[in-house]
Amino acid sequence: MKMTSLKMKKILQERLANESYKTSYNRDKDTFRIEWKDTGQGMTITLPNVVSKYNERGESAIDDLEEHVSEALKIMHEDHRLSGMEKNIFPVIRATSFTTETNGGKKLIYKDHTAETRVYYALDLGKSYQLIDESMLEEEGWSQERMDEIATFNVRSLTNDYKKETVADNDFYFIATQDGYDASRILNEALLEEMLANAKGELAVAVPHQDVLIFVDIRNKAGYDILAQMTMKFFAEGRIPITSLSFIYEDKTLEPVFILAKNRPEKK
Repeated sequence: MKMTSLKMKKILQERLANESYKTSYNRDKDTFRIEWKDTGQGMTITLPNVVSKYNERGESAIDDLEEHVSEALKIMHEDHRLSGMEKNIFPVIRATSFTTETNGGKKLIYKDHTAETRVYYALDLGKSYQLIDESMLEEEGWSQERMDEIATFNVRSLTNDYKKETVADNDFYFIATQDGYDASRILNEALLEEMLANAKGELAVAVPHQDVLIFVDIRNKAGYDILAQMTMKFFAEGRIPITSLSFIYEDKTLEPVFILAKNRPEKK
């Protein structure tokens, strides 16, 4: 039997049934909304995306979604303190198009990173995390600078194990630990400087989605083309996409690569 959005909506209503929740369906946008009755906090699910995942993976796709939604709703209904949880605060990279407010209208804390990316902050809660908003800082009397220092220190403490592949004489390094902070490691300046010091050509960096950080030691023109195709593919497939653009790292700055490969200078 072919899965449709309406059938998926019914399945999700049954799976997520709870007298404390209310659900709604937007026919025009083909979305399913589930939220707490008392606060209105909740999440909106794009049904065609879920149907597509179901067609690829079957029931496991619905199982994963149910777990994710249940955990997210639970977190929304809890109060979390930052004091005493300093080791659980991490930076997360998001696209500049990412929302700047919570579902409840509270302003999220973030800072600019590149023209394509921003840095938000997350309180790690084990199975999931909560993005930190202004009210959480105010409750603790913390400044954004203090939180940024804590988060930056914590991301430097993460392991940086990578897998290496050489394609057309260009070395590709992939960090994909699935800890939720793979892309965040782009904020570890010591790691960037180490990779740059070991590069024979130009050092390119990419964060196509949350769960991967790619370094490329680009030795020839083909390297740019391969990286462009790779980042686009990863961006399209990522659970939380960030940017399909890659960056050149030099002089402690990240510059987006807009120039076609054929126009880039080849390293000798």
